Amino acid sequence: MKKITTLLFLFAAVVFANAQSAKTSEQKVNNQQVAGPEEDNVPGKLPFTVDKKGVVTDTLFGEAIGKLKVYKKSVHASYYADKFNGKRTASGLKFSNRDYTAAHKKIPFGTKLKITNEANGKSVFVEVIDRGPFVRSREIDLTKRAFMEIASNKGAGSIIVTIEEVIK
Repeated sequence: MKKITTLLFLFAAVVFANAQSAKTSEQKVNNQQVAGPEEDNVPGKLPFTVDKKGVVTDTLFGEAIGKLKVYKKSVHASYYADKFNGKRTASGLKFSNRDYTAAHKKIPFGTKLKITNEANGKSVFVEVIDRGPFVRSREIDLTKRAFMEIASNKGAGSIIVTIEEVIK
């Protein structure tokens, strides 16, 4: 009998704790203490803008960092699988599918690229931190977040993109 009473007590405590955490989460949302849009708080996001002359500006510091130069047009881009999260990249950095990074076979690590989906014109800035993709027909691997931001069909595994390099 003691075992059943103890189990019921533990079950009630767990249910009560979950209810309290749900209330706390609702209060934070109602008081707007939670973070703003997800894209504003993304670690590793490269906050750049490009003006009409093609000058790339860092929006955090307001300084021009370079110009865009087309590297390749009409190439296939794919994205990393989730199984690589937390693993080390070829550059030694830890990989996260939440960042805005990429893998390329030849472009030096640390190079910033603008990747534009040719089907819908959406683009994203990424930084090269890894080597790959290891499929002959593909030119670049993007993180899942960067890929989904520019993909028109979220179920697609690859898209046709233009790769532009930020030249200092």
